Amino acid sequence: MGQARAGSGHNLDCDIAILGGGLAGGLIALALNRARPDIRLRLIEAGDTLGGNHVWSFFEGDVGAEGMALLEPLITHRWDDYEVRFPAHRRTLAMAYHSIRSAQFDAVVRAALPGDAIRTGAAVATASADHVTLDGGEEIAARAVIDCRGAGDLETLDAGWQKFVGLELELAAPHDLARPIIMDATVEQIDGYRFVYVLPFGPTRLFVEDTYYSDGPALDAETVERRALAYAAAQGWSVAEIVHREKGVLPVVCNGSFGEYWRSTGAVPKAGVRAGLFHPVTGYSLPEAVRSALFIAGHADLPGAELHGRLFARAAQGWRDASFYRMLDSMLFYGADTSDRYKILERFYRLKPALISRFYAGRSRWTDKLRIVSGRPPIPVSRGVKAIIKSKTRKSGHT
Repeated sequence: MGQARAGSGHNLDCDIAILGGGLAGGLIALALNRARPDIRLRLIEAGDTLGGNHVWSFFEGDVGAEGMALLEPLITHRWDDYEVRFPAHRRTLAMAYHSIRSAQFDAVVRAALPGDAIRTGAAVATASADHVTLDGGEEIAARAVIDCRGAGDLETLDAGWQKFVGLELELAAPHDLARPIIMDATVEQIDGYRFVYVLPFGPTRLFVEDTYYSDGPALDAETVERRALAYAAAQGWSVAEIVHREKGVLPVVCNGSFGEYWRSTGAVPKAGVRAGLFHPVTGYSLPEAVRSALFIAGHADLPGAELHGRLFARAAQGWRDASFYRMLDSMLFYGADTSDRYKILERFYRLKPALISRFYAGRSRWTDKLRIVSGRPPIPVSRGVKAIIKSKTRKSGHT
């Protein structure tokens, strides 16, 4: 057991124990280490490395200056603009876009934290607001515990699904792609709204991800991988080697009970996807992970029970603030035929760049919301209203 902290009333092994060394947990550790180097941390991860097996990307507008300062050492690739492609619309937008890779994430977090602060290969058996028991029986006492170990009970939410398989490809010859393609929806529409996402990592290196907004969570990774390779071949890219693979299934939330979702993982302070902090439309959690990390760094002295209350209140407010995005998801999944879903995004990408930037950051203004739903919608208004009503009857939206 560690030394007693002043006023603690009992011995503590650390001040803050962070469960899960993925994006949310690692960013909290970095933010705490920057703001409060006096805080004794434990970052506990079940896997062998931090960050898992991911490429995370974000628009610079997703985070403020303080968030960019936190992310800066993690960034591995940068672009000044990006492109979208739809059957009736193609556009380049002058918004900075960045990518973070797991290996860099692991290296930066390890370099920043003291050697004894990180525990990998350590699965958690039980956790409370101030106590952790590992699978092997080891106990860790902390002033506060923060749980970042992935999603809670998704059965408490009414959701569609974003499914993807990503391949990092080494090509036999250089490609001619100057910027990322965030959405190429000119591809055949299969299993819901389908698009391909492409990142140029180097003259002969591409990351190609085949993505679906689908009604069901089942992912046939082998079939989707073949489609990603077929896309590459159709672009004239000859693949010499598949360097890296990743896959995932993310919830695209239409409705649900936030309170039930939070309680499904116990009365423990939470962050990241475990706290329900992800964009309802995109499923991505990086902007919220950054905001949570900065918030926690500013409340580092709170005991676990009080931190739990603060984080719950913050996440519950975030759920309420995101009701517009869940309404859009309801229209996407319940109001549009699967073959026509791309038209919703095609229309969206004709709007002003600043509006698009705020949308991805989860910071849409009321004027943005009005603009998104006004004009000639890609699905009939009556069908959209029925879709919203259908979603609301499936699961309660109360906290």
